[in-house]
Amino acid sequence: MAPSLRRVAAMPALRLRVRAARDALDRPVRWVAVSELEDPTPFLEGDELLLTTGMRLGPGDAESYISRLVARGVAGLGFGVGLGHEDVPPAFVEAAADAGLPLFEVPRETPFIAIGKAVSELLAAERYEELSDAFAAQGRLTRAALRAGGTGAVVERLAKEIHGWAVLLDDAGEVLCAAGEGAAEGARVARCEVRRLLAPGAPSSLAVSGPSEHVIVQPLGDRPRVRGFFAVGAERPFSPVGHTVVNTAGSLLTLALEQGRVRLAATRRVRAAALRLLLTGDRRSAEEVLEAAGLPDPARRGAGFPDGRVVVLACEPRDAEALQDALPGFAAPWEDGLVVALAAQDDAEAVVALASSHGRVGASGPVEAPDVAAGLDQARRALAYGATVMRFPDLAGQGLLSLVDPGLLAGYASSLLAPLREYGSRADLVESLRAYLACNGHWDAAAQRLGVHRHTLRYRIRRAAELLGRDLDDPAARAELWIALSAPEPDMG
Repeated sequence: MAPSLRRVAAMPALRLRVRAARDALDRPVRWVAVSELEDPTPFLEGDELLLTTGMRLGPGDAESYISRLVARGVAGLGFGVGLGHEDVPPAFVEAAADAGLPLFEVPRETPFIAIGKAVSELLAAERYEELSDAFAAQGRLTRAALRAGGTGAVVERLAKEIHGWAVLLDDAGEVLCAAGEGAAEGARVARCEVRRLLAPGAPSSLAVSGPSEHVIVQPLGDRPRVRGFFAVGAERPFSPVGHTVVNTAGSLLTLALEQGRVRLAATRRVRAAALRLLLTGDRRSAEEVLEAAGLPDPARRGAGFPDGRVVVLACEPRDAEALQDALPGFAAPWEDGLVVALAAQDDAEAVVALASSHGRVGASGPVEAPDVAAGLDQARRALAYGATVMRFPDLAGQGLLSLVDPGLLAGYASSLLAPLREYGSRADLVESLRAYLACNGHWDAAAQRLGVHRHTLRYRIRRAAELLGRDLDDPAARAELWIALSAPEPDMG
Protein backbone atom coordinates (compact mmCIF):
# COMPACT_ATOMS: atom_id res chain seq x y z
CA MET A 1 0.00 0.00 0.00
CA ALA A 2 1.05 3.60 -0.57
CA PRO A 3 1.97 5.68 2.51
CA SER A 4 -0.79 7.74 4.08
CA LEU A 5 -0.93 11.50 4.55
CA ARG A 6 -0.77 10.87 8.27
CA ARG A 7 2.57 9.15 7.90
CA VAL A 8 3.93 12.01 5.79
CA ALA A 9 2.67 14.65 8.23
CA ALA A 10 4.30 12.80 11.13
CA MET A 11 7.82 13.15 9.68
CA PRO A 12 9.54 15.72 11.99
CA ALA A 13 12.02 16.90 9.36
CA LEU A 14 9.22 18.25 7.17
CA ARG A 15 7.59 20.34 9.93
CA LEU A 16 4.18 20.18 8.27
CA ARG A 17 1.20 21.65 10.10
CA VAL A 18 -2.28 20.26 9.50
CA ARG A 19 -4.74 23.14 8.99
CA ALA A 20 -7.87 21.31 7.73
CA ALA A 21 -9.54 17.86 7.50
CA ARG A 22 -7.38 16.15 10.11
CA ASP A 23 -9.80 13.20 10.16
CA ALA A 24 -9.04 12.43 6.48
CA LEU A 25 -5.29 11.89 6.87
CA ASP A 26 -5.48 8.14 6.21
CA ARG A 27 -5.72 8.74 2.48
CA PRO A 28 -2.91 7.14 0.46
CA VAL A 29 -0.33 9.30 -1.32
CA ARG A 30 0.98 7.89 -4.57
CA TRP A 31 3.02 10.91 -5.74
CA VAL A 32 3.95 14.53 -4.99
CA ALA A 33 3.19 17.23 -7.57
CA VAL A 34 4.18 20.91 -7.57
CA SER A 35 2.16 23.47 -9.50
CA GLU A 36 1.49 27.22 -9.45
CA LEU A 37 -1.25 27.00 -12.05
CA GLU A 38 -4.69 28.29 -11.22
CA ASP A 39 -6.03 24.94 -12.45
CA PRO A 40 -3.44 22.13 -12.24
CA THR A 41 -5.98 19.30 -12.52
CA PRO A 42 -5.37 18.53 -16.24
CA PHE A 43 -1.87 17.45 -15.24
CA LEU A 44 -2.89 15.27 -12.27
CA GLU A 45 -4.09 11.65 -12.03
CA GLY A 46 -5.39 11.53 -8.46
CA ASP A 47 -3.97 10.51 -5.07
CA GLU A 48 -1.25 13.19 -5.31
CA LEU A 49 -0.10 15.51 -2.55
CA LEU A 50 -0.20 18.82 -4.44
CA LEU A 51 2.23 21.55 -3.34
CA THR A 52 1.77 25.25 -4.18
CA THR A 53 2.80 28.69 -2.88
CA GLY A 54 -0.45 30.18 -4.20
CA MET A 55 1.36 32.94 -6.14
CA ARG A 56 -1.52 33.27 -8.61
CA LEU A 57 -4.28 32.57 -6.11
CA GLY A 58 -6.29 34.96 -4.03
CA PRO A 59 -8.95 34.44 -1.36
CA GLY A 60 -11.67 34.59 -4.01
CA ASP A 61 -10.17 31.60 -5.81
CA ALA A 62 -10.30 29.29 -2.78
CA GLU A 63 -13.66 27.58 -3.26
CA SER A 64 -13.30 26.86 -6.99
CA TYR A 65 -9.66 25.82 -6.62
CA ILE A 66 -10.37 23.35 -3.80
CA SER A 67 -13.47 21.93 -5.51
CA ARG A 68 -11.45 21.17 -8.66
CA LEU A 69 -8.82 19.34 -6.62
CA VAL A 70 -11.45 17.28 -4.85
CA ALA A 71 -13.15 16.38 -8.13
CA ARG A 72 -9.79 15.22 -9.52
CA GLY A 73 -9.17 12.97 -6.51
CA VAL A 74 -6.18 14.81 -5.08
CA ALA A 75 -5.15 13.31 -1.74
CA GLY A 76 -4.13 16.55 -0.04
CA LEU A 77 -2.86 20.11 -0.51
CA GLY A 78 0.38 21.53 0.85
CA PHE A 79 0.35 25.35 0.96
CA GLY A 80 3.81 26.91 1.16
CA VAL A 81 4.01 30.15 3.16
CA GLY A 82 6.58 32.91 3.32
CA LEU A 83 6.59 33.68 -0.41
CA GLY A 84 3.25 34.52 -2.06
CA HIS A 85 1.44 34.44 1.30
CA GLU A 86 2.79 34.88 4.81
CA ASP A 87 0.08 32.54 6.10
CA VAL A 88 -2.38 30.18 4.52
CA PRO A 89 -5.34 32.37 3.52
CA PRO A 90 -8.29 31.64 5.83
CA ALA A 91 -10.56 31.23 2.78
CA PHE A 92 -8.48 28.22 1.66
CA VAL A 93 -8.54 26.70 5.14
CA GLU A 94 -12.32 27.11 5.31
CA ALA A 95 -12.89 25.74 1.77
CA ALA A 96 -10.64 22.72 2.43
CA ALA A 97 -12.41 21.98 5.72
CA ASP A 98 -15.82 22.17 4.05
CA ALA A 99 -14.69 19.87 1.22
CA GLY A 100 -12.89 17.39 3.54
CA LEU A 101 -9.56 17.93 1.74
CA PRO A 102 -6.53 17.69 4.05
CA LEU A 103 -4.57 20.99 3.97
CA PHE A 104 -1.01 21.34 5.25
CA GLU A 105 0.94 24.51 5.96
CA VAL A 106 4.46 24.12 4.60
CA PRO A 107 6.99 26.48 6.25
CA ARG A 108 9.42 28.38 4.06
CA GLU A 109 12.30 26.42 5.55
CA THR A 110 10.96 23.18 4.09
CA PRO A 111 11.79 22.86 0.37
CA PHE A 112 9.12 21.26 -1.72
CA ILE A 113 11.75 18.88 -3.07
CA ALA A 114 12.34 17.57 0.45
CA ILE A 115 8.68 16.54 0.66
CA GLY A 116 8.94 14.87 -2.75
CA LYS A 117 12.04 12.92 -1.69
CA ALA A 118 10.44 11.87 1.58
CA VAL A 119 7.33 10.53 -0.13
CA SER A 120 9.44 8.82 -2.80
CA GLU A 121 11.46 7.05 -0.12
CA LEU A 122 8.28 5.97 1.65
CA LEU A 123 6.89 4.62 -1.62
CA ALA A 124 10.10 2.71 -2.27
CA ALA A 125 10.06 1.28 1.25
CA GLU A 126 6.42 0.27 0.87
CA ARG A 127 7.16 -1.35 -2.47
CA TYR A 128 10.11 -3.23 -1.00
CA GLU A 129 7.93 -4.41 1.87
CA GLU A 130 5.25 -5.56 -0.57
CA LEU A 131 7.81 -7.47 -2.63
CA SER A 132 9.24 -9.02 0.52
CA ASP A 133 5.76 -10.08 1.58
CA ALA A 134 5.12 -11.51 -1.87
CA PHE A 135 8.37 -13.51 -1.84
CA ALA A 136 7.64 -14.76 1.65
CA ALA A 137 4.12 -15.80 0.61
CA GLN A 138 5.49 -17.55 -2.48
CA GLY A 139 7.91 -19.45 -0.25
CA ARG A 140 5.13 -20.55 2.09
CA LEU A 141 2.99 -21.69 -0.84
CA THR A 142 5.90 -23.61 -2.37
CA ARG A 143 6.60 -25.39 0.93
CA ALA A 144 2.91 -26.26 1.16
CA ALA A 145 3.05 -27.74 -2.35
CA LEU A 146 5.93 -30.02 -1.31
CA ARG A 147 3.96 -31.54 1.56
CA ALA A 148 1.82 -34.65 1.29
CA GLY A 149 -1.52 -33.78 -0.22
CA GLY A 150 0.13 -30.81 -1.91
CA THR A 151 -2.92 -29.40 -3.70
CA GLY A 152 -5.01 -29.33 -0.54
CA ALA A 153 -2.14 -27.76 1.41
CA VAL A 154 -1.68 -25.06 -1.24
CA VAL A 155 -5.39 -24.22 -1.20
CA GLU A 156 -5.38 -23.99 2.59
CA ARG A 157 -2.25 -21.81 2.62
CA LEU A 158 -3.63 -19.55 -0.10
CA ALA A 159 -6.82 -18.90 1.85
CA LYS A 160 -4.69 -17.72 4.79
CA GLU A 161 -2.46 -15.53 2.63
CA ILE A 162 -5.37 -13.60 1.12
CA HIS A 163 -7.42 -13.57 4.34
CA GLY A 164 -10.35 -15.12 2.49
CA TRP A 165 -11.31 -18.42 0.90
CA ALA A 166 -9.91 -20.61 -1.87
CA VAL A 167 -11.47 -23.45 -3.87
CA LEU A 168 -9.91 -26.00 -6.26
CA LEU A 169 -12.15 -27.58 -8.92
CA ASP A 170 -11.58 -30.27 -11.53
CA ASP A 171 -11.91 -29.71 -15.27
CA ALA A 172 -15.68 -30.34 -15.08
CA GLY A 173 -16.19 -27.79 -12.30
CA GLU A 174 -16.56 -30.27 -9.42
CA VAL A 175 -15.03 -29.16 -6.12
CA LEU A 176 -11.87 -31.05 -5.15
CA CYS A 177 -11.00 -29.11 -2.00
CA ALA A 178 -11.80 -25.79 -0.32
CA ALA A 179 -10.46 -23.79 2.60
CA GLY A 180 -11.07 -20.53 4.45
CA GLU A 181 -14.03 -18.80 6.03
CA GLY A 182 -16.91 -18.71 3.56
CA ALA A 183 -15.47 -21.54 1.46
CA ALA A 184 -18.82 -23.36 1.20
CA GLU A 185 -20.56 -20.36 -0.34
CA GLY A 186 -17.40 -19.59 -2.31
CA ALA A 187 -17.51 -23.08 -3.84
CA ARG A 188 -21.07 -22.45 -5.01
CA VAL A 189 -20.06 -19.14 -6.57
CA ALA A 190 -16.97 -20.73 -8.14
CA ARG A 191 -18.99 -23.53 -9.77
CA CYS A 192 -21.36 -21.00 -11.32
CA GLU A 193 -18.47 -18.97 -12.70
CA VAL A 194 -16.71 -22.10 -14.02
CA ARG A 195 -19.81 -22.96 -16.01
CA ARG A 196 -19.44 -19.56 -17.64
CA LEU A 197 -15.77 -20.24 -18.40
CA LEU A 198 -16.65 -23.61 -19.96
CA ALA A 199 -19.11 -22.01 -22.38
CA PRO A 200 -17.97 -21.46 -25.99
CA GLY A 201 -16.27 -18.08 -26.51
CA ALA A 202 -15.86 -17.51 -22.77
CA PRO A 203 -12.94 -15.42 -21.41
CA SER A 204 -9.89 -17.20 -20.05
CA SER A 205 -10.51 -15.97 -16.49
CA LEU A 206 -13.06 -13.99 -14.50
CA ALA A 207 -12.91 -11.31 -11.82
CA VAL A 208 -16.16 -10.45 -10.02
CA SER A 209 -16.43 -7.59 -7.54
CA GLY A 210 -19.31 -6.76 -5.24
CA PRO A 211 -19.82 -4.48 -2.26
CA SER A 212 -18.64 -7.11 0.24
CA GLU A 213 -16.59 -9.60 -1.78
CA HIS A 214 -14.09 -9.77 -4.61
CA VAL A 215 -13.69 -13.07 -6.50
CA ILE A 216 -11.14 -14.31 -9.05
CA VAL A 217 -11.64 -17.52 -11.06
CA GLN A 218 -8.77 -18.85 -13.17
CA PRO A 219 -8.19 -22.00 -15.26
CA LEU A 220 -5.31 -24.31 -14.44
CA GLY A 221 -3.50 -24.95 -17.71
CA ASP A 222 -3.94 -23.47 -21.16
CA ARG A 223 -6.91 -24.20 -23.38
CA PRO A 224 -7.77 -26.70 -24.64
CA ARG A 225 -5.81 -28.71 -22.04
CA VAL A 226 -7.39 -27.13 -18.97
CA ARG A 227 -6.64 -29.37 -15.98
CA GLY A 228 -9.05 -27.66 -13.60
CA PHE A 229 -9.99 -24.31 -12.09
CA PHE A 230 -9.39 -22.47 -8.87
CA ALA A 231 -11.19 -19.55 -7.31
CA VAL A 232 -10.38 -17.15 -4.49
CA GLY A 233 -12.44 -14.59 -2.67
CA ALA A 234 -11.79 -11.84 -0.11
CA GLU A 235 -13.60 -8.89 1.39
CA ARG A 236 -11.06 -6.37 0.05
CA PRO A 237 -9.94 -5.86 -3.55
CA PHE A 238 -6.79 -7.76 -4.44
CA SER A 239 -3.65 -5.64 -4.38
CA PRO A 240 -0.81 -6.20 -6.87
CA VAL A 241 0.86 -8.37 -4.25
CA GLY A 242 -2.38 -10.27 -3.77
CA HIS A 243 -2.57 -10.94 -7.50
CA THR A 244 1.05 -12.13 -7.42
CA VAL A 245 0.26 -14.57 -4.61
CA VAL A 246 -2.84 -15.83 -6.43
CA ASN A 247 -0.90 -16.33 -9.67
CA THR A 248 1.84 -18.20 -7.81
CA ALA A 249 -0.73 -20.52 -6.28
CA GLY A 250 -2.23 -21.06 -9.74
CA SER A 251 1.14 -22.09 -11.16
CA LEU A 252 1.78 -24.51 -8.28
CA LEU A 253 -1.68 -26.06 -8.59
CA THR A 254 -1.31 -26.42 -12.36
CA LEU A 255 2.03 -28.17 -11.88
CA ALA A 256 0.61 -30.46 -9.19
CA LEU A 257 -2.36 -31.47 -11.35
CA GLU A 258 -0.13 -32.01 -14.37
CA GLN A 259 2.28 -34.17 -12.38
CA GLY A 260 -0.65 -36.11 -10.98
CA ARG A 261 -1.93 -36.82 -14.48
CA VAL A 262 1.54 -37.93 -15.59
CA ARG A 263 1.74 -40.32 -12.64
CA LEU A 264 -1.74 -41.66 -13.39
CA ALA A 265 -0.84 -42.17 -17.05
CA ALA A 266 2.29 -44.08 -16.05
CA THR A 267 0.29 -46.18 -13.60
CA ARG A 268 -2.26 -47.02 -16.29
CA ARG A 269 0.51 -48.13 -18.66
CA VAL A 270 2.04 -50.37 -15.99
CA ARG A 271 -1.33 -51.94 -15.20
CA ALA A 272 -2.02 -52.50 -18.89
CA ALA A 273 1.34 -54.24 -19.26
CA ALA A 274 0.62 -56.41 -16.21
CA LEU A 275 -2.78 -57.36 -17.62
CA ARG A 276 -1.22 -58.44 -20.91
CA LEU A 277 1.14 -60.71 -18.97
CA LEU A 278 -1.78 -62.12 -17.00
CA LEU A 279 -3.64 -62.88 -20.22
CA THR A 280 -0.65 -64.97 -21.39
CA GLY A 281 -0.70 -66.89 -18.10
CA ASP A 282 2.50 -65.31 -16.74
CA ARG A 283 1.16 -64.15 -13.40
CA ARG A 284 4.55 -64.09 -11.72
CA SER A 285 5.96 -61.60 -14.24
CA ALA A 286 2.80 -59.51 -13.97
CA GLU A 287 3.20 -59.27 -10.20
CA GLU A 288 6.89 -58.39 -10.58
CA VAL A 289 5.96 -55.55 -12.96
CA LEU A 290 3.43 -54.19 -10.47
CA GLU A 291 5.87 -54.51 -7.56
CA ALA A 292 8.70 -52.81 -9.45
CA ALA A 293 6.40 -49.86 -10.15
CA GLY A 294 5.34 -49.57 -6.51
CA LEU A 295 1.94 -51.13 -7.23
CA PRO A 296 -0.42 -52.11 -5.82
CA ASP A 297 -0.82 -49.31 -3.34
CA PRO A 298 -1.00 -50.96 0.12
CA ALA A 299 -3.55 -48.34 1.18
CA ARG A 300 -5.93 -49.41 -1.58
CA ARG A 301 -7.81 -52.62 -0.76
CA GLY A 302 -7.68 -55.28 -3.43
CA ALA A 303 -5.52 -53.25 -5.80
CA GLY A 304 -3.34 -56.31 -6.50
CA PHE A 305 -4.43 -59.25 -8.61
CA PRO A 306 -6.69 -61.59 -6.55
CA ASP A 307 -6.04 -65.25 -5.74
CA GLY A 308 -8.42 -68.16 -6.20
CA ARG A 309 -11.55 -67.80 -8.31
CA VAL A 310 -12.06 -64.41 -9.90
CA VAL A 311 -14.76 -62.49 -11.73
CA VAL A 312 -13.62 -60.36 -14.68
CA LEU A 313 -15.45 -57.20 -15.76
CA ALA A 314 -15.15 -55.54 -19.17
CA CYS A 315 -16.21 -51.93 -18.73
CA GLU A 316 -17.06 -49.29 -21.28
CA PRO A 317 -17.13 -46.21 -19.01
CA ARG A 318 -17.70 -42.58 -19.88
CA ASP A 319 -14.58 -41.67 -17.89
CA ALA A 320 -12.12 -44.54 -17.49
CA GLU A 321 -9.87 -42.59 -15.11
CA ALA A 322 -12.72 -41.77 -12.73
CA LEU A 323 -13.92 -45.39 -12.71
CA GLN A 324 -10.44 -46.78 -12.12
CA ASP A 325 -10.00 -44.46 -9.14
CA ALA A 326 -13.37 -45.53 -7.71
CA LEU A 327 -12.99 -49.30 -8.08
CA PRO A 328 -11.58 -51.39 -5.21
CA GLY A 329 -10.21 -54.32 -7.31
CA PHE A 330 -7.39 -54.71 -9.82
CA ALA A 331 -8.23 -52.45 -12.77
CA ALA A 332 -6.29 -51.87 -15.97
CA PRO A 333 -7.04 -49.99 -19.20
CA TRP A 334 -7.76 -52.07 -22.28
CA GLU A 335 -8.33 -50.39 -25.63
CA ASP A 336 -10.99 -47.73 -24.95
CA GLY A 337 -12.31 -49.38 -21.81
CA LEU A 338 -11.29 -50.91 -18.53
CA VAL A 339 -10.78 -54.49 -17.34
CA VAL A 340 -11.39 -55.32 -13.68
CA ALA A 341 -10.56 -58.54 -11.83
CA LEU A 342 -11.84 -59.18 -8.32
CA ALA A 343 -12.04 -62.17 -6.03
CA ALA A 344 -15.22 -64.16 -6.61
CA GLN A 345 -15.98 -64.27 -2.89
CA ASP A 346 -15.98 -60.46 -2.68
CA ASP A 347 -19.17 -58.47 -3.15
CA ALA A 348 -18.99 -58.61 -6.93
CA GLU A 349 -22.52 -57.27 -7.32
CA ALA A 350 -21.59 -54.04 -5.50
CA VAL A 351 -18.61 -53.56 -7.82
CA VAL A 352 -20.76 -54.26 -10.89
CA ALA A 353 -23.30 -51.70 -9.67
CA LEU A 354 -20.53 -49.14 -9.13
CA ALA A 355 -19.07 -49.78 -12.58
CA SER A 356 -22.48 -49.59 -14.26
CA SER A 357 -22.98 -46.11 -12.80
CA HIS A 358 -20.07 -45.06 -15.05
CA GLY A 359 -21.18 -46.87 -18.23
CA ARG A 360 -21.83 -50.35 -19.68
CA VAL A 361 -20.45 -53.49 -18.00
CA GLY A 362 -20.02 -57.11 -19.02
CA ALA A 363 -19.24 -59.64 -16.27
CA SER A 364 -17.76 -63.11 -16.56
CA GLY A 365 -18.71 -66.07 -14.50
CA PRO A 366 -16.26 -67.17 -11.77
CA VAL A 367 -13.03 -68.51 -13.28
CA GLU A 368 -9.77 -69.70 -11.79
CA ALA A 369 -7.10 -67.00 -11.54
CA PRO A 370 -4.88 -68.63 -14.21
CA ASP A 371 -7.86 -68.52 -16.61
CA VAL A 372 -8.23 -64.74 -16.60
CA ALA A 373 -8.03 -64.73 -20.40
CA ALA A 374 -11.13 -66.91 -20.56
CA GLY A 375 -12.79 -64.63 -18.03
CA LEU A 376 -12.01 -61.59 -20.14
CA ASP A 377 -13.41 -63.32 -23.21
CA GLN A 378 -16.64 -64.03 -21.32
CA ALA A 379 -16.83 -60.45 -20.04
CA ARG A 380 -16.28 -58.98 -23.51
CA ARG A 381 -18.94 -61.18 -25.04
CA ALA A 382 -21.34 -60.12 -22.30
CA LEU A 383 -20.44 -56.48 -22.93
CA ALA A 384 -21.05 -56.91 -26.66
CA TYR A 385 -24.65 -57.91 -25.89
CA GLY A 386 -25.42 -54.18 -25.61
CA ALA A 387 -27.15 -54.02 -22.22
CA THR A 388 -26.03 -51.66 -19.45
CA VAL A 389 -25.15 -54.70 -17.34
CA MET A 390 -24.85 -58.22 -18.70
CA ARG A 391 -23.43 -61.31 -17.01
CA PHE A 392 -21.98 -64.05 -19.18
CA PRO A 393 -23.88 -66.88 -17.41
CA ASP A 394 -27.11 -65.08 -18.28
CA LEU A 395 -26.44 -65.13 -22.02
CA ALA A 396 -28.70 -67.62 -23.75
CA GLY A 397 -26.97 -70.47 -25.56
CA GLN A 398 -23.58 -70.12 -23.91
CA GLY A 399 -23.75 -73.69 -22.53
CA LEU A 400 -23.87 -75.03 -26.08
CA LEU A 401 -21.10 -72.71 -27.29
CA SER A 402 -18.80 -73.92 -24.54
CA LEU A 403 -18.83 -77.36 -26.21
CA VAL A 404 -17.49 -75.98 -29.50
CA ASP A 405 -13.78 -75.52 -30.14
CA PRO A 406 -13.21 -71.72 -29.85
CA GLY A 407 -10.76 -71.64 -32.76
CA LEU A 408 -13.09 -73.49 -35.12
CA LEU A 409 -16.05 -71.43 -34.02
CA ALA A 410 -14.16 -68.17 -34.50
CA GLY A 411 -13.08 -69.19 -38.00
CA TYR A 412 -16.60 -70.24 -38.93
CA ALA A 413 -18.08 -67.00 -37.60
CA SER A 414 -15.47 -64.91 -39.39
CA SER A 415 -16.27 -66.57 -42.70
CA LEU A 416 -20.04 -66.40 -42.27
CA LEU A 417 -20.14 -62.76 -41.19
CA ALA A 418 -17.42 -61.52 -43.58
CA PRO A 419 -19.93 -60.08 -46.12
CA LEU A 420 -21.36 -57.86 -43.38
CA ARG A 421 -17.99 -56.75 -42.03
CA GLU A 422 -16.64 -56.02 -45.52
CA TYR A 423 -19.69 -54.15 -46.77
CA GLY A 424 -18.28 -50.64 -47.01
CA SER A 425 -16.85 -50.96 -43.49
CA ARG A 426 -20.45 -50.88 -42.25
CA ALA A 427 -20.05 -52.42 -38.80
CA ASP A 428 -23.58 -51.24 -38.03
CA LEU A 429 -24.92 -54.19 -40.04
CA VAL A 430 -23.35 -56.63 -37.58
CA GLU A 431 -24.64 -54.79 -34.50
CA SER A 432 -28.06 -54.33 -36.09
CA LEU A 433 -28.30 -58.05 -36.83
CA ARG A 434 -27.19 -58.86 -33.28
CA ALA A 435 -29.87 -56.60 -31.78
CA TYR A 436 -32.54 -57.93 -34.16
CA LEU A 437 -31.83 -61.55 -33.21
CA ALA A 438 -31.49 -60.75 -29.50
CA CYS A 439 -34.97 -59.19 -29.58
CA ASN A 440 -36.44 -62.23 -31.38
CA GLY A 441 -37.21 -60.21 -34.48
CA HIS A 442 -39.21 -57.50 -32.71
CA TRP A 443 -38.51 -54.38 -34.76
CA ASP A 444 -39.42 -51.71 -32.20
CA ALA A 445 -37.45 -53.31 -29.35
CA ALA A 446 -34.36 -53.82 -31.51
CA ALA A 447 -34.54 -50.30 -32.97
CA GLN A 448 -34.84 -48.83 -29.49
CA ARG A 449 -31.81 -50.80 -28.29
CA LEU A 450 -29.77 -49.45 -31.21
CA GLY A 451 -31.14 -45.92 -30.94
CA VAL A 452 -32.32 -45.85 -34.57
CA HIS A 453 -35.69 -45.63 -36.33
CA ARG A 454 -37.35 -48.98 -37.06
CA HIS A 455 -37.40 -48.16 -40.79
CA THR A 456 -33.61 -47.74 -40.66
CA LEU A 457 -33.33 -51.10 -38.93
CA ARG A 458 -35.61 -52.75 -41.51
CA TYR A 459 -33.34 -51.49 -44.30
CA ARG A 460 -30.22 -52.75 -42.52
CA ILE A 461 -31.68 -56.23 -41.85
CA ARG A 462 -32.94 -56.54 -45.43
CA ARG A 463 -29.49 -55.60 -46.72
CA ALA A 464 -27.82 -58.03 -44.29
CA ALA A 465 -30.07 -60.86 -45.47
CA GLU A 466 -29.15 -60.08 -49.09
CA LEU A 467 -25.41 -60.05 -48.35
CA LEU A 468 -25.56 -63.26 -46.30
CA GLY A 469 -27.90 -65.09 -48.67
CA ARG A 470 -29.98 -66.20 -45.68
CA ASP A 471 -33.71 -66.14 -44.99
CA LEU A 472 -33.89 -64.48 -41.57
CA ASP A 473 -37.42 -65.83 -41.08
CA ASP A 474 -35.93 -69.33 -41.00
CA PRO A 475 -35.30 -70.41 -37.35
CA ALA A 476 -32.30 -72.50 -38.42
CA ALA A 477 -30.70 -69.49 -40.14
CA ARG A 478 -31.33 -67.37 -37.08
CA ALA A 479 -29.75 -69.94 -34.78
CA GLU A 480 -26.74 -70.28 -37.08
CA LEU A 481 -26.21 -66.52 -37.19
CA TRP A 482 -26.70 -66.10 -33.43
CA ILE A 483 -24.01 -68.69 -32.73
CA ALA A 484 -21.69 -66.90 -35.16
CA LEU A 485 -22.37 -63.55 -33.51
CA SER A 486 -21.66 -65.07 -30.08
CA ALA A 487 -18.28 -66.44 -31.14
CA PRO A 488 -15.09 -64.84 -29.72
CA GLU A 489 -13.88 -61.88 -31.75
CA PRO A 490 -10.27 -61.61 -32.98
CA ASP A 491 -7.69 -61.07 -30.23
CA MET A 492 -7.82 -57.46 -28.87
CA GLY A 493 -4.09 -57.46 -28.20
